[in-house]
Amino acid sequence: MQLLPAIDLRDGQVVRLERGDDGRRTVYDAEPSGALRRYCEAGVSRIHVVDLDAAFGDSPQRDVVLELARKAAAGGRAGIQLGGGLRDRAAVEWAFGAGCERAVVTSLIVRDFDVFAGLCRDYPGRMVAALDMDGGEVRLAGWTESADRSPPALCAQLADLPIAAVLVTDISRDGMMKGPNIDLACRIGTMAGAPAILSGGVRSAEDLEAASLRPEIEAAIVGRALYDGSLALDEALEACGSAR
Repeated sequence: MQLLPAIDLRDGQVVRLERGDDGRRTVYDAEPSGALRRYCEAGVSRIHVVDLDAAFGDSPQRDVVLELARKAAAGGRAGIQLGGGLRDRAAVEWAFGAGCERAVVTSLIVRDFDVFAGLCRDYPGRMVAALDMDGGEVRLAGWTESADRSPPALCAQLADLPIAAVLVTDISRDGMMKGPNIDLACRIGTMAGAPAILSGGVRSAEDLEAASLRPEIEAAIVGRALYDGSLALDEALEACGSAR
Protein backbone atom coordinates (compact mmCIF):
# COMPACT_ATOMS: atom_id res chain seq x y z
CA MET A 1 0.00 0.00 0.00
CA GLN A 2 1.25 3.45 -0.89
CA LEU A 3 1.50 6.37 1.52
CA LEU A 4 0.11 9.63 0.11
CA PRO A 5 1.08 12.55 2.37
CA ALA A 6 -1.36 15.43 1.98
CA ILE A 7 -0.48 19.05 1.30
CA ASP A 8 -3.72 21.01 1.65
CA LEU A 9 -3.32 24.59 0.43
CA ARG A 10 -5.28 27.60 1.64
CA ASP A 11 -4.07 31.13 0.92
CA GLY A 12 -0.64 29.71 0.09
CA GLN A 13 -0.31 27.99 3.46
CA VAL A 14 -0.37 24.34 4.50
CA VAL A 15 -3.57 23.73 6.47
CA ARG A 16 -5.91 21.01 7.65
CA LEU A 17 -9.65 21.42 8.07
CA GLU A 18 -11.94 19.54 10.40
CA ARG A 19 -14.70 17.81 8.43
CA GLY A 20 -14.05 20.15 5.51
CA ASP A 21 -15.09 23.21 7.53
CA ASP A 22 -12.99 26.23 6.55
CA GLY A 23 -13.94 27.85 9.85
CA ARG A 24 -12.17 25.02 11.68
CA ARG A 25 -8.82 25.47 10.01
CA THR A 26 -5.41 24.66 11.47
CA VAL A 27 -2.49 26.46 9.83
CA TYR A 28 0.83 24.67 10.09
CA ASP A 29 4.29 26.18 10.15
CA ALA A 30 5.31 23.99 7.23
CA GLU A 31 5.84 25.89 3.99
CA PRO A 32 4.40 24.00 0.97
CA SER A 33 7.71 23.55 -0.82
CA GLY A 34 9.40 22.56 2.41
CA ALA A 35 6.77 19.94 3.15
CA LEU A 36 7.11 18.57 -0.37
CA ARG A 37 10.90 18.44 -0.09
CA ARG A 38 10.64 16.49 3.17
CA TYR A 39 8.36 13.92 1.57
CA CYS A 40 10.49 13.57 -1.55
CA GLU A 41 13.66 13.12 0.46
CA ALA A 42 11.97 10.37 2.49
CA GLY A 43 11.25 8.45 -0.71
CA VAL A 44 7.53 9.15 -1.08
CA SER A 45 6.58 8.47 -4.70
CA ARG A 46 3.27 10.35 -4.86
CA ILE A 47 1.95 13.37 -2.92
CA HIS A 48 -1.69 14.37 -2.58
CA VAL A 49 -2.11 18.14 -3.09
CA VAL A 50 -5.47 19.85 -2.59
CA ASP A 51 -6.15 23.42 -3.70
CA LEU A 52 -8.75 24.40 -1.12
CA ASP A 53 -9.07 27.91 -2.54
CA ALA A 54 -10.26 26.43 -5.84
CA ALA A 55 -12.45 23.90 -4.03
CA PHE A 56 -14.28 26.73 -2.23
CA GLY A 57 -14.70 28.76 -5.42
CA ASP A 58 -11.88 31.26 -4.82
CA SER A 59 -9.03 31.95 -7.24
CA PRO A 60 -6.99 28.75 -7.79
CA GLN A 61 -3.48 28.69 -6.36
CA ARG A 62 -1.94 27.85 -9.69
CA ASP A 63 1.45 29.44 -9.05
CA VAL A 64 1.88 27.33 -5.91
CA VAL A 65 0.74 24.16 -7.68
CA LEU A 66 3.10 24.83 -10.59
CA GLU A 67 6.02 25.25 -8.20
CA LEU A 68 5.18 22.05 -6.33
CA ALA A 69 4.78 20.05 -9.53
CA ARG A 70 8.08 21.35 -10.88
CA LYS A 71 9.97 20.55 -7.70
CA ALA A 72 8.36 17.14 -7.32
CA ALA A 73 9.32 16.20 -10.87
CA ALA A 74 12.93 17.32 -10.46
CA GLY A 75 15.03 14.19 -10.73
CA GLY A 76 11.89 12.09 -11.17
CA ARG A 77 11.40 11.97 -7.41
CA ALA A 78 7.62 12.10 -6.99
CA GLY A 79 4.31 12.65 -8.72
CA ILE A 80 1.60 15.11 -7.72
CA GLN A 81 -1.99 13.96 -7.38
CA LEU A 82 -3.99 17.21 -7.54
CA GLY A 83 -7.51 17.77 -6.31
CA GLY A 84 -9.68 20.77 -5.52
CA GLY A 85 -11.76 22.76 -7.97
CA LEU A 86 -11.09 20.63 -11.06
CA ARG A 87 -14.67 21.02 -12.28
CA ASP A 88 -14.25 21.14 -16.07
CA ARG A 89 -12.03 19.82 -18.86
CA ALA A 90 -9.97 23.01 -19.00
CA ALA A 91 -9.04 22.78 -15.31
CA VAL A 92 -8.07 19.11 -15.58
CA GLU A 93 -6.00 19.73 -18.70
CA TRP A 94 -4.31 22.65 -16.97
CA ALA A 95 -3.32 20.29 -14.11
CA PHE A 96 -1.79 17.79 -16.50
CA GLY A 97 -0.08 20.57 -18.43
CA ALA A 98 1.38 21.86 -15.17
CA GLY A 99 3.03 18.50 -14.62
CA CYS A 100 0.61 16.82 -12.24
CA GLU A 101 0.55 13.05 -12.55
CA ARG A 102 -3.09 12.52 -11.55
CA ALA A 103 -6.24 14.65 -11.34
CA VAL A 104 -8.87 14.09 -8.63
CA VAL A 105 -12.46 15.08 -9.42
CA THR A 106 -15.91 14.73 -7.87
CA SER A 107 -18.33 17.38 -9.14
CA LEU A 108 -17.59 16.72 -12.81
CA ILE A 109 -18.64 13.07 -12.43
CA VAL A 110 -22.11 14.16 -11.37
CA ARG A 111 -22.60 17.34 -13.37
CA ASP A 112 -21.11 16.35 -16.73
CA PHE A 113 -20.39 12.66 -16.82
CA ASP A 114 -19.73 12.66 -20.57
CA VAL A 115 -16.87 15.14 -20.12
CA PHE A 116 -15.47 13.08 -17.25
CA ALA A 117 -15.71 9.88 -19.29
CA GLY A 118 -13.95 11.59 -22.18
CA LEU A 119 -11.11 12.69 -19.91
CA CYS A 120 -10.75 9.15 -18.57
CA ARG A 121 -10.41 7.82 -22.09
CA ASP A 122 -8.02 10.59 -23.14
CA TYR A 123 -5.89 10.13 -19.99
CA PRO A 124 -6.26 6.45 -19.03
CA GLY A 125 -4.98 5.62 -15.58
CA ARG A 126 -4.58 9.27 -14.60
CA MET A 127 -8.08 10.30 -13.47
CA VAL A 128 -9.07 9.65 -9.86
CA ALA A 129 -12.77 9.63 -9.01
CA ALA A 130 -13.34 11.06 -5.54
CA LEU A 131 -16.44 10.06 -3.61
CA ASP A 132 -16.67 12.23 -0.51
CA MET A 133 -19.13 10.50 1.78
CA ASP A 134 -21.17 11.94 4.62
CA GLY A 135 -23.61 9.52 6.20
CA GLY A 136 -24.10 7.58 2.98
CA GLU A 137 -24.48 10.74 0.88
CA VAL A 138 -21.96 11.92 -1.72
CA ARG A 139 -20.99 15.57 -1.28
CA LEU A 140 -19.71 18.04 -3.91
CA ALA A 141 -18.13 21.51 -4.26
CA GLY A 142 -15.83 21.39 -1.26
CA TRP A 143 -18.43 19.21 0.50
CA THR A 144 -20.97 22.05 0.50
CA GLU A 145 -23.58 20.39 -1.77
CA SER A 146 -25.30 17.04 -2.10
CA ALA A 147 -24.75 14.99 -5.25
CA ASP A 148 -28.33 13.69 -5.14
CA ARG A 149 -27.00 10.44 -6.56
CA SER A 150 -26.53 7.18 -4.69
CA PRO A 151 -23.03 5.73 -4.31
CA PRO A 152 -24.03 2.48 -6.09
CA ALA A 153 -25.37 4.45 -9.07
CA LEU A 154 -22.19 6.50 -9.37
CA CYS A 155 -19.97 3.46 -8.93
CA ALA A 156 -21.83 1.58 -11.66
CA GLN A 157 -20.90 4.35 -14.09
CA LEU A 158 -17.27 4.41 -12.95
CA ALA A 159 -16.86 0.67 -13.39
CA ASP A 160 -16.83 1.05 -17.18
CA LEU A 161 -14.05 3.65 -17.27
CA PRO A 162 -10.22 3.37 -17.15
CA ILE A 163 -9.89 5.37 -13.92
CA ALA A 164 -6.71 5.14 -11.85
CA ALA A 165 -8.51 4.74 -8.53
CA VAL A 166 -11.49 5.83 -6.47
CA LEU A 167 -10.65 8.11 -3.56
CA VAL A 168 -13.02 7.52 -0.65
CA THR A 169 -13.27 10.11 2.13
CA ASP A 170 -15.43 9.66 5.20
CA ILE A 171 -16.14 13.33 5.88
CA SER A 172 -17.19 12.65 9.46
CA ARG A 173 -13.64 11.51 10.20
CA ASP A 174 -11.61 13.88 8.04
CA GLY A 175 -9.14 15.84 10.13
CA MET A 176 -10.69 14.45 13.32
CA MET A 177 -8.00 11.86 14.22
CA LYS A 178 -10.67 9.25 15.00
CA GLY A 179 -9.40 6.49 12.74
CA PRO A 180 -10.27 5.76 9.10
CA ASN A 181 -13.35 4.03 7.71
CA ILE A 182 -11.56 1.14 6.04
CA ASP A 183 -14.70 -0.88 5.34
CA LEU A 184 -16.32 2.04 3.50
CA ALA A 185 -13.29 2.48 1.25
CA CYS A 186 -13.27 -1.23 0.43
CA ARG A 187 -17.00 -1.28 -0.38
CA ILE A 188 -16.79 1.72 -2.70
CA GLY A 189 -13.68 0.42 -4.42
CA THR A 190 -15.33 -2.95 -5.02
CA MET A 191 -18.49 -1.35 -6.44
CA ALA A 192 -16.45 0.93 -8.71
CA GLY A 193 -14.20 -1.90 -9.87
CA ALA A 194 -11.11 0.17 -9.07
CA PRO A 195 -8.39 0.35 -6.42
CA ALA A 196 -9.48 2.41 -3.41
CA ILE A 197 -7.58 5.31 -1.87
CA LEU A 198 -8.38 5.64 1.83
CA SER A 199 -8.86 9.17 3.14
CA GLY A 200 -10.03 10.66 6.43
CA GLY A 201 -9.06 10.02 10.03
CA VAL A 202 -5.75 8.16 9.77
CA ARG A 203 -3.99 8.78 13.07
CA SER A 204 -1.46 5.99 13.68
CA ALA A 205 0.79 3.33 12.22
CA GLU A 206 -1.77 0.79 13.40
CA ASP A 207 -4.43 2.40 11.20
CA LEU A 208 -2.14 2.12 8.20
CA GLU A 209 -1.17 -1.46 8.98
CA ALA A 210 -4.85 -2.43 9.18
CA ALA A 211 -5.55 -0.77 5.84
CA SER A 212 -2.53 -2.40 4.19
CA LEU A 213 -4.04 -5.83 4.88
CA ARG A 214 -7.01 -5.07 2.64
CA PRO A 215 -6.26 -5.83 -1.02
CA GLU A 216 -8.95 -3.38 -2.18
CA ILE A 217 -6.91 -0.43 -0.86
CA GLU A 218 -4.13 0.92 -3.09
CA ALA A 219 -3.05 3.88 -0.96
CA ALA A 220 -3.82 5.91 2.15
CA ILE A 221 -3.82 9.70 2.47
CA VAL A 222 -2.39 11.08 5.70
CA GLY A 223 -2.46 14.74 6.66
CA ARG A 224 -2.93 16.02 10.20
CA ALA A 225 -1.15 13.11 11.90
CA LEU A 226 2.06 13.86 9.99
CA TYR A 227 1.93 17.58 10.75
CA ASP A 228 1.08 17.48 14.45
CA GLY A 229 3.72 14.83 15.15
CA SER A 230 1.43 12.04 16.29
CA LEU A 231 2.71 9.89 13.40
CA ALA A 232 6.32 10.00 12.23
CA LEU A 233 6.90 9.90 8.49
CA ASP A 234 9.26 6.92 8.68
CA GLU A 235 6.74 5.01 10.79
CA ALA A 236 4.00 5.75 8.28
CA LEU A 237 6.12 4.55 5.37
CA GLU A 238 7.06 1.37 7.19
CA ALA A 239 3.45 0.66 8.17
CA CYS A 240 2.39 1.00 4.54
CA GLY A 241 5.22 -1.20 3.38
CA SER A 242 6.28 1.62 1.06
CA ALA A 243 9.56 2.64 2.66
CA ARG A 244 12.48 2.65 0.24
